[in-house]
Amino acid sequence: MASLLTTRLRMSLLLGAAAFTMSLNAAHAEKLTIGLGGSVNSLDPHFYSTTPNNLVAFHMFDRLVDRAADGKLAPGLATAWRSVSPTVWEFTLREGVTWHDGKPFTADDVAFTLKRALDVPNNLGGFAGIIRPITGVEVTGPHLIRLTTTTPIPNLPSDLTRLAIVSRHAGQDATTADYNSGKAAIGTGPFKFSGYTPGERIEFVRNDSWWGKKSDWTSVTLRLIPNVAVRTAALLAGDIDVIDSPSASDLPRLQASDKVKVAEVAGMRVNYVVPMIQPAPDAPAILDKKGAKIEPSPLTNQKVREALSLAINRVGIADRVVLGTATPTGQWLPAGILGHDSKTPVPAYDMQKAKKLLTEAGFPDGFKLTLSTANDRTPYSVEVAQALAQMWSRIGVEVAIDAMPFSVYSSRGAKSQFAAYLGSWSNNSMEGTGLLRDLLATRSQATGWGLYNWAQYSNPALDALTAAAIGEVDEAKREKLVLDAVKLVSGDVSIIPLYHFKNIWATRGTLRYDPRIDELTLATDVHRTAK
Repeated sequence: MASLLTTRLRMSLLLGAAAFTMSLNAAHAEKLTIGLGGSVNSLDPHFYSTTPNNLVAFHMFDRLVDRAADGKLAPGLATAWRSVSPTVWEFTLREGVTWHDGKPFTADDVAFTLKRALDVPNNLGGFAGIIRPITGVEVTGPHLIRLTTTTPIPNLPSDLTRLAIVSRHAGQDATTADYNSGKAAIGTGPFKFSGYTPGERIEFVRNDSWWGKKSDWTSVTLRLIPNVAVRTAALLAGDIDVIDSPSASDLPRLQASDKVKVAEVAGMRVNYVVPMIQPAPDAPAILDKKGAKIEPSPLTNQKVREALSLAINRVGIADRVVLGTATPTGQWLPAGILGHDSKTPVPAYDMQKAKKLLTEAGFPDGFKLTLSTANDRTPYSVEVAQALAQMWSRIGVEVAIDAMPFSVYSSRGAKSQFAAYLGSWSNNSMEGTGLLRDLLATRSQATGWGLYNWAQYSNPALDALTAAAIGEVDEAKREKLVLDAVKLVSGDVSIIPLYHFKNIWATRGTLRYDPRIDELTLATDVHRTAK
């Protein structure tokens, strides 16, 4: 009898221990940790429109219109939209949606968002370019809103995929600090704010009342790990479940491992050099070989800009510096996207012609230039800057690399405090006018154009093409206008495109990530797989 009781007790303890272990494993399985390489500088969704900031915001806040992983438009807080007239769009809003605090979402919140996002105090670059053309906002019902624009904006639903919708009741008097503290971070999205340690991590818990498909994960932590080697090592050590932009040198090993899954897709982001046309007085000076300041800047000369472009071996950078994780280009849009010009090739690598152009421009001995870059924003930015410096030295241009955290870089860039800089653009509008309007258009407070035109570049002919393309309803005519703009930009060398990124993620072997063309890393796209 004693033996039977002992056996039963042991069985009970074993079953209890097994149940406890299973419970722990189940609880652990519902926690997801993602390692991000990009720099996040605010939880205010309207403070600065960058991919890292936006992906954080999109965990908490929904948009009127979403994008599927392949880039196609999908319903978000708006279930339908239609063009009532060339200058009026109507959006039918989703009913039964509540904010994280339980209050109902209505069209009034959309109206509030459009007003707030227009001009957030001290913002580094927000959404004025897409909002300022909206001259009228009419709430025609709790779940119906009409937007009137100054001219036809056929791409408005696409533009609005970037804009997080915030609540009036939480955001009415809220500052950026209130969003960062979590006080105003009340959205309708799939996750609720849980915690934020700047420069380190953002934490969420699942919103079980979300209108969409419930996520697999009850809690999510986004860890900010700018160093690509550290990020990859954390995945291999099991400290991280998912990472974006794994180390390119480790990709063969990761792809061969049965403990890791790699997902990739051709991306929209382009890396480029911007020669500053009107740098701020306190920007690094461009000097002659004797150390005297050259005024005006040599970069105002089109021949000099073309010489710098011709002196770049883009294929070499794509193959040897970023190790095959990019595709060389001479324009900002990848193939297959409206506005890509198949007749604009990758610029030739021609040192002799580059030297000849410098001589013709009056700089046979070259000059000294400072190239600025963020060191924690995109993979291999410092290594690419160093490669450019080496290539330009062969035509007599001596380059000093000024690498800095993205928070410093973005602040200095907004003040035009560079001589030239290495930058990138996500092309998240999925066509050519977004970059034209925001990066290359003449800066204008009235239109909101040129919001990221740090170079102070201005070309009236390009502005006219941009305006015509933005307002053209006929897609074939619209594409023709964008192609004309591509040719103009290429001829003027107002930016120097280098390559398009490939979007790459790595996950633990029991997980999969649905790769996105817009490069967003979203917890809702991470799923368990069969063991």
